[in-house]
Amino acid sequence: MGVRQAYSYITGSGYLIEKEREVKLILAALIARGHVLIEGVPGVAKTTIAKTIARTLSLDFKRVQMTPDLLPMDIIGYKIFDQKTAEFKFVKGPIFTNILLADEINRASPRTQSALLEAMQERQVTIEGETFRLDEPFIVLATQNPIEMEGVFPLPEAQLDRFLVKIETGYPSTKGFVEMLKKVDEIEAWVEAIKPVVTKEEVLNEIRSARDVKVDEAVYQYIASLVEETRRHHAVRLGASPRSGIAVLRMAKAVAYLEGRNYVIPDDVKQVLAPTLSHRIILKPEYEVEGLTAGRVVEEIANRVPVPRP
Repeated sequence: MGVRQAYSYITGSGYLIEKEREVKLILAALIARGHVLIEGVPGVAKTTIAKTIARTLSLDFKRVQMTPDLLPMDIIGYKIFDQKTAEFKFVKGPIFTNILLADEINRASPRTQSALLEAMQERQVTIEGETFRLDEPFIVLATQNPIEMEGVFPLPEAQLDRFLVKIETGYPSTKGFVEMLKKVDEIEAWVEAIKPVVTKEEVLNEIRSARDVKVDEAVYQYIASLVEETRRHHAVRLGASPRSGIAVLRMAKAVAYLEGRNYVIPDDVKQVLAPTLSHRIILKPEYEVEGLTAGRVVEEIANRVPVPRP
């Protein structure tokens, strides 16, 4: 009940206004042992969401503001010579945590981005031939501002693929914004006063348990059809890879687990389809110029592929 209980606690608090979808996808990615890219303008509660999840799940949290002059050692750590012991001592970087918020990842240089993404993939860092394992659970929540065009280093498609999901978050509705204004002081106090709902050990156990969620043969076929359809769409230059299908499967199992089921249904697949595929397909330039987005293409495909019946 741990992570599910935490999800109910966070979304039922009334403080993270209109952010239920973001919380659900981040928790599902954590259960699926993946990482999350959050795209949105500044001031839409990205840091608040990350801190809330960390506190609720008894997890360590660190935040790094990515800048062009940030070096890989500033993320993963470095060795210094200890004169007392006459030996080199390893100083751990902020990546040694459970939840790392890499704010504005596209402001970091390609060299620093690569060091971070390598650690995300391998779940370890190597300094001067010595390997150090990262803590578990481990998830990177990287943010980027879609409006910034100057002084940024966009992530190449191959590196975008390192993120299990990409979440696009935006402004609240007028009603939600008014509610937020009324509760602004309460929200800050609530985040600081959050008590853990589950222990770190329970979270690790649930990550293992989620792997046992059952998937019917028809759902496997459904996922395969959706992924293959991205390669046949007239507006797509490069369709989704087999790894994309694995991402959809892992996220669908995690969402099913969050909702208290030990089996995946087609609706679970539909929920995670856009977040898992939209950053993994490349559109033809002529359609991008017309304003077509990968998210709309994925939506079209979801409506086109027949849903399996029980």
